[in-house]
Amino acid sequence: MNRYDVIVVGAGTSGCMAAKTLASAGLNVCLIDRKEEQLIGDKVCGDAVGKHHFDNLGLAYPKGEELERDMLGVKIYSPDLKTAFLVGEGLTGFIINRHLFGQRLLKDAIDSGAVLFDSTHVSEPIIKNGFVKGVLAGNLKTGSKTELRGKVTIDASGFSAVIRSKMPPEIGIDQTINKEDYVISYREIRELKEEIEEPQFFKMYLNQKVSQGGYYWIIPEGGTRVNVGLGVSAVENLNPKSQLYEYVLSSIFFENSAVIHGGGGYVPVRKPLDSHVGNGIVVIGDAACQVNPISGGGIGPSMMGGKIAGDIITEALEKGEPNQESLWPINVRYMKTYGAKYAGLNVFRIFLQGLTNEDLNYGMRYRLIKEEDLLKIALGEDVHINVTDATQRIFKGLGRLSFLRRLYNMVKILKRVKMLYMDYPDLPIEMPKWKAKSEELFREARKAL
Repeated sequence: MNRYDVIVVGAGTSGCMAAKTLASAGLNVCLIDRKEEQLIGDKVCGDAVGKHHFDNLGLAYPKGEELERDMLGVKIYSPDLKTAFLVGEGLTGFIINRHLFGQRLLKDAIDSGAVLFDSTHVSEPIIKNGFVKGVLAGNLKTGSKTELRGKVTIDASGFSAVIRSKMPPEIGIDQTINKEDYVISYREIRELKEEIEEPQFFKMYLNQKVSQGGYYWIIPEGGTRVNVGLGVSAVENLNPKSQLYEYVLSSIFFENSAVIHGGGGYVPVRKPLDSHVGNGIVVIGDAACQVNPISGGGIGPSMMGGKIAGDIITEALEKGEPNQESLWPINVRYMKTYGAKYAGLNVFRIFLQGLTNEDLNYGMRYRLIKEEDLLKIALGEDVHINVTDATQRIFKGLGRLSFLRRLYNMVKILKRVKMLYMDYPDLPIEMPKWKAKSEELFREARKAL
């Protein structure tokens, strides 16, 4: 049996950031992953990450082979492709080589002192007297089993949430997420015959027929390579690969292109879990739904989740027992920054999913929704519709009054959600009352939007 201060399950972006932060503080850290060391970071991903995440973390920008290209913004297309919104300011970033970037984060964690257990499967948590005390793990190459004991266990295992999914209710962390709150995605890296036009933009396409409850995308990578993929709501029971081939890859644009790599997976697209902590346990990254609900992008928010967790766990271990109360500031710090923003974006996601293609075409063509609205929502800022602006939108939207009604409801609910998250409880004892308000507010959103 091995003993550590902290056990981190999953060496993705959140796990590596947490392990680096903790090990840099002098703690004894164990980092576990199912993959072999040299394959860590190689995963199906959109490969785009905003520059502001690196700035927030003080992390060096990607460069050299790690950087596929700079990204100057996002272009969002209406279903009929006749209208395109350019959302650039504040959304600049990078298209990265996901494998090399993951290897960089892993090296940072190991160089800081974390001990890596690669090719290792975690089967279940060890729980004693209401505290998570470690995990049961097995080496995938030798078949050997071992107990890894830790004062704190971090679940950074991604969507599968191998620890969170086996938590008893009294720990205070949700075990499961609803089917309506995740998408099934499939993407391919393809080599085109020539470089795509406007390679500096992430291109997002809204179409309820093609990608119900999600969107499809084309992201330029290095040279003539593109990342092309599609996500559909899990409740639709559609095959995203079939949808991608039928509606996207069948276009003349992809004629004679070659597949370099393909793959799919599940992505949470909802507000973060209401609580990420319990006695001796912290959940981060996709396992905690620390993901942008609109884009499905999780690299930036998961790294921030890992950094916040690492900082607070260090403080908690210095003070004594890492119980739910001493770990609670992880919730407070995340919810009042990234959590408030992504809860608002989740309201916008619910609004978008309630629209038809005709609504989207009309709303974008006549600017019932505007680029500045999208930018403010994406940046977590308040959306204000003044009297003059409202009158103009009503005049243009006479043919889509139900659309306008949902739009105004969305703006109102989004503001209330942001206020609720800025009032996130400072202590666990206050959580039931806050959670009830949150659940009621999102029930209202689903009815009104």
